[in-house]
Amino acid sequence: MMKKNDYISINNWPKDDRPREKLLKYGEHTLNNSELLAILLRSGVKGQSALDLARAILKKFKTLRDLSHTDSCDWKEFKGLGNAKIAQIKAAVEIGRRFIEEETKETKPKITSSKDIAKIFIPRMRDLKKEIFKVLFLTSKNQIIDILEMAEGTVNQANPIIRDIFQKALQNFAVSIICAHNHPSGDPTPSTEDKEFTQQLTAAGKTLQIQMLDHIIIGNNTYFSFADKGLI
Repeated sequence: MMKKNDYISINNWPKDDRPREKLLKYGEHTLNNSELLAILLRSGVKGQSALDLARAILKKFKTLRDLSHTDSCDWKEFKGLGNAKIAQIKAAVEIGRRFIEEETKETKPKITSSKDIAKIFIPRMRDLKKEIFKVLFLTSKNQIIDILEMAEGTVNQANPIIRDIFQKALQNFAVSIICAHNHPSGDPTPSTEDKEFTQQLTAAGKTLQIQMLDHIIIGNNTYFSFADKGLI
């Protein structure tokens, strides 16, 4: 059996050892992270097969998640790896992040706790470099009607969206809402502006008879719930 090394093209490997053929024959779940990344790369660079290159990339960045929040300068050591391939990798990671939220929209599950909310938003929002503000619109049984991204920027910059939030809530015949935004620092502790904004949303909801159930702040694999802390 031919041994795999830095100088042998993947095309010369036994078919069952090639990542693409392995995926098609046995399923994507049988591939490790390096093999999946090699398929995205499609080809290697001088002196390295696509799989060797994938292994080197993961050795540097540690996890697939960490590939997404990188800058161009972080990839300079990988000679011959162009912007097109880097873009493909980052796009694939982002698709994976969005999958959970898209699946949630389709299945419309019932929200029973802050953990349910965090499960939806942490994978998508924990690595974002900018703050974004999302709203879940719910039925009387706390089932999700829709999830919308309402604004980008810090909460104190987003105050004008209060009107837009409740306009969308009325359009969706929502009985209640849950808001979520992220802190790029990774620390979900609410700021003074976060607290004031939550109070304004809650007050506006009472006027319109649309209940503000919670406001979740997403950090790095952690979150803060205003409802859990008795602040709503």
